[in-house]
Amino acid sequence: MDLFNEISMYYAKRTNWNLAPNTLTRLTEDLRQAGGSFLDLTESNPTHCGFSYPGKQILNALAKTDNLDYSPSARGLVTTRETICHYYQERGIAIDPQNIFLTSSTSEAYSFLFRLLADPGDKILLPTPSYPLFEFLCGLNDLSTSTYQLVYDHNGWRPDLEKFRQSIEGDPRAIVLVNPNNPTGSFIQEGDFVVLNALCQERHIPIISDEVFFDYGYDWDRKYFSALHQAETLSFVLGGVSKSLGLPQMKLSWIIINGPDEIVLETSRRLEIIADTYLSASIPIQNALREWFKLQPFIQKKIKERVSVNRQWLCEQIAQKEDCQYLKADGGWYAILKLPPTIQEEEFVISLLKNDHILVYPGYYFDFADSPYIVMSLLPRLEDFKKAGTKILERIT
Repeated sequence: MDLFNEISMYYAKRTNWNLAPNTLTRLTEDLRQAGGSFLDLTESNPTHCGFSYPGKQILNALAKTDNLDYSPSARGLVTTRETICHYYQERGIAIDPQNIFLTSSTSEAYSFLFRLLADPGDKILLPTPSYPLFEFLCGLNDLSTSTYQLVYDHNGWRPDLEKFRQSIEGDPRAIVLVNPNNPTGSFIQEGDFVVLNALCQERHIPIISDEVFFDYGYDWDRKYFSALHQAETLSFVLGGVSKSLGLPQMKLSWIIINGPDEIVLETSRRLEIIADTYLSASIPIQNALREWFKLQPFIQKKIKERVSVNRQWLCEQIAQKEDCQYLKADGGWYAILKLPPTIQEEEFVISLLKNDHILVYPGYYFDFADSPYIVMSLLPRLEDFKKAGTKILERIT
């Protein structure tokens, strides 16, 4: 027995990942260790993008004597859940605080729901293209995955409904809907949701709707469709302060249970046992949420303006090129460029990092069905975004 296999005997099979870094990861790490600077257009952490936060108010909200008392609640503090209800009420959506469960992160929320809905070996249906985190979360919960395809036309991205019908014939235990999707930035259209909802209702398949980016639609006056706008099928809507307040370090997310009353009641009873087992949501963070939500308009305005300006500049530049396409999106923090078919996606991205010290995501990172694509964050400062974007477009021939 070789040394690797002998060492591997210590660990669960679910952790048998290929830990060797790919070429892009290795080059990025080499640059960092060498002290070299590069323009990072994969940055999705707003706290690293030069935004001006109301720091004093954020920190003062944590200095409460209530934080010295610990009265655990499986669902989370009722005052915090009522604050979240008010947040949705401003969108015109009424929610019972009893149907909200607090977690420390969206990833933890997924784990709770996977434990609630599926047994080891069961299947979860995921969208593609989408964020690769889902594969890890499913694997850590001993679940298998299958996908349904999002397709692109002149109106933007939408689920391929015929292939979705075929996908659910495998009887997944839940489907994941990311609304708006990351990275395509596509909101689910009401008509498409009605079809998905009916198919799921017929087969008793719950819907997990990840709506963490919901506040970042590009049309600020438009009312986008949420899974909370229906009550026919058991569904779970996820949100959190990582995106809604641009505060990923504060670690607070939530699950909202939605659907027929009797099913919601039984779901709550079972989810309460899971949540009570962990009691992971921080009391100081929960106590601070009411004050932090008062800062939400200011924080979101800064982020929305940055995304809007960068996106507008990129669209103006792309309009002058015939061999590159900006793919239409409704919201989110990313831009997708479709490159000329003569370009090799991975070679292009690696060359960009090596020669120009610019880091972007290759499309395969998000499992795009064809290539070549690159994915760029819209959060960096405008001057950095322009500098990197100009060089990228110069290299596209």
